[in-house]
Amino acid sequence: MKIVNFALLFVLIFFPVFRIASIHLDDQHTALRLSSRYDAMLRTAVQDAGYVLNDTTAQGDQPGYGSRKFLGTDKERAVETFYRSLALNMGTGDDPAALGALAAYVPAIAVIDYDGYFIYATESFVDSGGQTQLRAVWSPKKPYAYSDAGGSVIQFTLDRFVKIHDRSRQVWVQGMREEIASETNVPLLKDADTFESVRRRTILNGIQNDLAHAIHRHNRYAARYGVDYLFTLPQISREEWDNGIDDIGIAAFLQGIPVGDQAYNHYAFGGGRLVRTKQVYGAADPISGIRYYSRDRAELPAPNEETFGSEREAAQSGYFPIRRPKP
Repeated sequence: MKIVNFALLFVLIFFPVFRIASIHLDDQHTALRLSSRYDAMLRTAVQDAGYVLNDTTAQGDQPGYGSRKFLGTDKERAVETFYRSLALNMGTGDDPAALGALAAYVPAIAVIDYDGYFIYATESFVDSGGQTQLRAVWSPKKPYAYSDAGGSVIQFTLDRFVKIHDRSRQVWVQGMREEIASETNVPLLKDADTFESVRRRTILNGIQNDLAHAIHRHNRYAARYGVDYLFTLPQISREEWDNGIDDIGIAAFLQGIPVGDQAYNHYAFGGGRLVRTKQVYGAADPISGIRYYSRDRAELPAPNEETFGSEREAAQSGYFPIRRPKP
């Protein structure tokens, strides 16, 4: 009897522990599964937005200077495309209420243009009836501006093209760094490596700081949307940022959506390179469940489910190359 009593006591004590652990494992599995789905949805939405970024808003926006990156971005259509793609993949369709709820989980979007950037984030304003309203609005375009120790102002771009206000001569000069270095007294233009380092640091610091402020400010409005989550700028590697500013692009953040007993928090970059390179498509085989990728949609075993910028990105997401029959 003592052994039986001991066994019953053991079960009574440890069964709740095992049960709680099992529930927690189930929640973790759910979180991983949903996070993977949201990653794919977010990545696809940002890539779809990237397709339209290089469309010039008008013929007059096309500059005379030879850089292929000096194009006017259609940021409004890019953001509209982003939300439409995200809503479609999440199954909300065009329902205005659902779209509004979805927007509560997107604290900020950055559009990286050739000579400056925009931040799209929620702001409060008072309407004609005296009521406080919330609405996502665009910031003014912010140049990639830098001031050196001598007081000269340098406006960078996404390549070597630069505009300089040479304080010592009180003149504006613009052109490729190597072409105008001898025309100014600005030391930064003399060394290519130093110029590149300062250029990238200036661009990254400006975008990161404004995104951090916009995402932090979103916390003021999240409660009105019924979202209980602390929005912050996530940790993003320097490599990802460097890749993100190599061309015109968009960065979007999706945070706070419940996934199991956790909250989803991720980001995605997309941009001009997607317009100029052929895409990699992915789909799961309906029989084996194995996920395959190819640059030719017709080779996939099922309709396209995800889109990637490269074979490497597809492989990192668990896809395998299509096995083509040997000739």
